[in-house]
Amino acid sequence: MRTLVFANFLAPNMTSTYTEVAARVGQRLGTPTTLVEGASLDQLRQASVDIAFLCGLPYVRLRREQPGMLRLLAAPVLDEPRYGGRPVYFSDVIVRRDSPCRSFDDLRGRSWAHNVEDSYSGCLLSRYTLHEMGETEGFFGQVIFSGWHQESIRRVVAGEVSASAIDSHVLGVEHRRNPGLHRQLRVIAVLGPSPIPPVVGSASLPDEVAVRVRDALTELGDDPSGRALLGRGLIRQFIPIEDQAYDSMRRMLDVVERLPPPPIRVPA
Repeated sequence: MRTLVFANFLAPNMTSTYTEVAARVGQRLGTPTTLVEGASLDQLRQASVDIAFLCGLPYVRLRREQPGMLRLLAAPVLDEPRYGGRPVYFSDVIVRRDSPCRSFDDLRGRSWAHNVEDSYSGCLLSRYTLHEMGETEGFFGQVIFSGWHQESIRRVVAGEVSASAIDSHVLGVEHRRNPGLHRQLRVIAVLGPSPIPPVVGSASLPDEVAVRVRDALTELGDDPSGRALLGRGLIRQFIPIEDQAYDSMRRMLDVVERLPPPPIRVPA
């Protein structure tokens, strides 16, 4: 059987975990696997990768663009009490520990970092939150795009921006790997819960193989070594998930896409 190509379109701090996940799935299927960087959504449009760890927002957009392009395989359940054993995550709004800000409202007029425009937790959800508050991005004094969540964290710690909304899974892994981060940051607001980034199969993945990959993912937590592997990435298990789980994201996207263009766009 040909090599199954996995791609990580999520934060690079999960690359080592997802590389191990891909290898374990390959062992289960008796198939060679590799994990590549998710550099462009064209990799999914062109089916040059078979399986992807993908943010929910591009999943929703690609399904709207071409309904048969992707299929849901599974979703992670994160290993912290606040996730309640559900395939959800949050967007944690962070500031420096010494910031005077204590709530989202306190960020009026201050600088803000989105990560990328195609991020749900790092961009779309905060834009939707501003809409719910009756505000626009003019609420902030300055808006930049950092490029990825870890860079947004670095910029907040360095005092280059006042605040940012960070994928709670990414932030949890960063805290585990850098315990001193707790002394540098505070969370002043929590947006969500939201449907978590899924594992998807592209059009290149045969139906029979897709089922086997799904089963291999959901059985990863059944033995001690699999649980240890997942635990290094703060994941408890993978579970099957249905497309309708992302309907709330679709509703938010519909609202945000009807809003006037953001008034401030500062490149990173």
